[in-house]
Amino acid sequence: MSATIRVAAAPISWGVCEVPGWGRMLDAPTVLGEMAELGVQATELGPPGYLPRDPAQLRELLGRYDLALVGGFLAVVLHTEQEKALAEAEESAALFAACGGDVLVLAAATGLDGYDARPQLTDAEWATLVETAGKIRDIARGHGLRTVLHPHVGTHVERQAEVERFLGDSDLGLCLDTGHLMIGGTDPVELAKRFPERVEHVHLKDVREDLAAEVRAGSLGYTEAVGRGLYVPLGEGDVDVASMVRSVQAAGYDGWYVLEQDTALGAASPDDVPRRDTGRSLAELAKIVQSL
Repeated sequence: MSATIRVAAAPISWGVCEVPGWGRMLDAPTVLGEMAELGVQATELGPPGYLPRDPAQLRELLGRYDLALVGGFLAVVLHTEQEKALAEAEESAALFAACGGDVLVLAAATGLDGYDARPQLTDAEWATLVETAGKIRDIARGHGLRTVLHPHVGTHVERQAEVERFLGDSDLGLCLDTGHLMIGGTDPVELAKRFPERVEHVHLKDVREDLAAEVRAGSLGYTEAVGRGLYVPLGEGDVDVASMVRSVQAAGYDGWYVLEQDTALGAASPDDVPRRDTGRSLAELAKIVQSL
């Protein structure tokens, strides 16, 4: 793997998710140990409570597997109850910074459980969302972190019009999540070409467009789609990951590439599936890098 490419992973690729009832979760030693065995350099934190929230304990645990901390995902309600969102951001930013992280990945949660439904926002609520995101950026900056907005299925920044509206209304950088963008109807390759200066973090996913189209149309719930194999290893779906990587590299991107393919493990799901699929993605990414 080229020294110019920094590769990380995330617990969601092992089925570890913040959504209640998402599926069976593997224990942290298994997940972190398999990341290390695969040669991954770092991880995002995962959902609150999965890994220690005490900085000393978290540093000790990650150090056991020679893993650095990239930062973490924070899905909070931005359009109302601003003070609550800011308090959560302060706690997360302090933890990420204390453990060597450099990015807070922010998503505009709806306040509902899961990502299968979302209410519409008024213009006033949208304005509050943008304002709160800016205040969280300032909090994170105070801890030496960057904040990026993560367009995400089932949040208030999901569809292409919302992504572009946010980019126009806010100066936050973007987490270019190839899977969530495609499911929401945005071509991640074209977005990266149009807004290269806004790409400050990358989540690499591949998805099946047939299932993505059903989610986009509202005929299939996101959670059910994940269970039916919406996400596949890089190179086995319909996202042009190679073109996206070439585009952001040509634009000077030097941040992390986080392999983050949402997985839900059922009661009968083999424990080795996440490691196998992440290994396939790493092999595909290595081929892409060699072709640069």
